[in-house]
Amino acid sequence: MPLMLRPLKFVPALILAAFAAGCATQDPVARASGEVFDPYERTNRTIHAFNRGVDRVAFRPASKGYVAIVPAPMVTSFSYFAENLSMPGQMVNALLQGDLKTAGNAFSRFVINSTVGFAGLADPATEFKVPAVDTDFGETLHKWGVGEGAYVELPLLGPSTSRDAVGVAVDFFTNPLGHVEQNTADNITIYAEIVRRMGDRGNYSDTIDSILYESADSYAQSRLIYLQNRRFQLGDGEEIKEIDPFELNTEGF
Repeated sequence: MPLMLRPLKFVPALILAAFAAGCATQDPVARASGEVFDPYERTNRTIHAFNRGVDRVAFRPASKGYVAIVPAPMVTSFSYFAENLSMPGQMVNALLQGDLKTAGNAFSRFVINSTVGFAGLADPATEFKVPAVDTDFGETLHKWGVGEGAYVELPLLGPSTSRDAVGVAVDFFTNPLGHVEQNTADNITIYAEIVRRMGDRGNYSDTIDSILYESADSYAQSRLIYLQNRRFQLGDGEEIKEIDPFELNTEGF
């Protein structure tokens, strides 16, 4: 089966995942008013405490050391590399959403940055005016009409929703790079994503520290920031103003 078509064999599983994501539903009136739907708050807070502990002991010091030792241009290059590896998966999601233009942009960015951009370590596609692409299977479910579902906090990955949690799992399988029979480096997309998140954690350390360790309720604060940004990104709630993701990065809690 051609490489780019292999992930499509997972389509039946994706449809089942869509139904699973919509199991927990919120009252439409409460949803319209912007209320948070958090029926698993007790469990979520336990996971949040675990994530914060991992961050304090391991991820925070490692990330600070990473951005302190590695030159900033290299940190940026590694982030480009991780983003480039995600392009085939994003192309698949764009196709599932029926968005041929975005799929074409993802394909173009991957080809340009993988060749002219030294295997993705540079971003000439932006200089060539190819629009940035940022989509995922959570957005695909949103396009298919699946509701946001309950707020959940994932171990190590941090804030999410039941819909986006399904998306995180499915995105792993929909990236064609994960189906290459002769990988030169197993799980390279996972390692690249970890390095990217380390760079983000180190670069936005002061802001993230203020949320996790200085706010009165770090769980409620991170939940609010995630939901506001995600809903704005999906165009789901015009009354919500986006919190600048360059100033606040809530991934990796």
